[in-house]
Amino acid sequence: MKNEYDVIVVGAGPAGSMAARCAAEQGVSVLMLEKDRDVGYPVRCGEAVTKRSVEKFIEPDDKWITAKISKFSFTSPDGNEVVIDFKSVQGYVLERRIFDYELAKNASKAGAEVVTRAYVNGLIRENGKTCGVKVEYRGEQKIIRSKIVIGADGTESRVGRWAGLKTHIDFRDMECCFQVTAANVSVNQDTLYFYFGKDVAPGGYFWVFPKGSDIANVGLGIDGMEGKKRSALSYLNSNLDRLYPQASILTQVAGGVPCSVTLEQISGEGIMLAGDAARQVNPLSGGGIASGMMGGSIAGRIAGEAIRKNNLKHIYSYDKEWHNERGKTHEIFNRLKEGIYGFTDNDFNKIMRKIKEVAPEKRTMNKLFMIALVNKPSLLIDVAKVIID
Repeated sequence: MKNEYDVIVVGAGPAGSMAARCAAEQGVSVLMLEKDRDVGYPVRCGEAVTKRSVEKFIEPDDKWITAKISKFSFTSPDGNEVVIDFKSVQGYVLERRIFDYELAKNASKAGAEVVTRAYVNGLIRENGKTCGVKVEYRGEQKIIRSKIVIGADGTESRVGRWAGLKTHIDFRDMECCFQVTAANVSVNQDTLYFYFGKDVAPGGYFWVFPKGSDIANVGLGIDGMEGKKRSALSYLNSNLDRLYPQASILTQVAGGVPCSVTLEQISGEGIMLAGDAARQVNPLSGGGIASGMMGGSIAGRIAGEAIRKNNLKHIYSYDKEWHNERGKTHEIFNRLKEGIYGFTDNDFNKIMRKIKEVAPEKRTMNKLFMIALVNKPSLLIDVAKVIID
């Protein structure tokens, strides 16, 4: 590592790799630091993503696609299942270890320097401005200066706090999640499965995402308030015992997912945040891969432009550009989340019975939302503002 770069990116997840790549593509010097020994590990994600969001940034490759999704299955508390068939591939379940590796490799091809097992433990701050990072690497403490630091260090981001940005999130907006990758789980490989109900996943949902023959990611997220009463793991174990009693656990992971709107400020003097660190997760689904890649790409491009223009104030345009590109939509999703996750079991049961009356070929996500929110006209307007299906 050199002693100075134009841009330093902290974190080599999808947001960090996209930031590093998009900055490097403009010919500026970029260093991406990852605290773990391997890019893409450990995996803390359901690994599902929409096809169109991925294709904006990387050519689909079967080596990191474990399932191609063309159907959604929704099951209500009383056991009623509704399947929505999109008739074509709409999404993928990824192998994140390989996917993240490819994104980092693309950043490297663009000119970014990638270093793993580099633990960032502080920022260089001068007169209220971020001027680089302090990092422990191979037992040695280093100081590396930069014009811009991009924090893509995940939900627990310390970079933003060190830079003086307000990164607090109300625990009620932090979903408590637990997921296992399990064998002996027989599901259709073209379908994502979602289950709802107070005994299944209160204030959230339980999911089963296929990952190849008889293997699936099985997990859930529950409301932060509910998580104080009963653990996410307890709900997951109950669901597994009921639905997949023969499942063998291959991996397991727990953590919090910030299901809220983007932070009020995601840039400052010499600092930008991207991905989970900026709360760029879709608040309705809890998915953060696609939006993190989008946030990272915008941050990296603007950082590169700021360096080339010799105008570091340009990074302040990041907040507005993110808001216009995805932030406004996330605010709508957040309102929808607050409406939908407040449903009772009886509400979910009625919605599923109603959608089952619709002919299978006419079922769409838009139709599902319209039925679900028929008694919430203000939220129906929100649905009309975004493209659901």
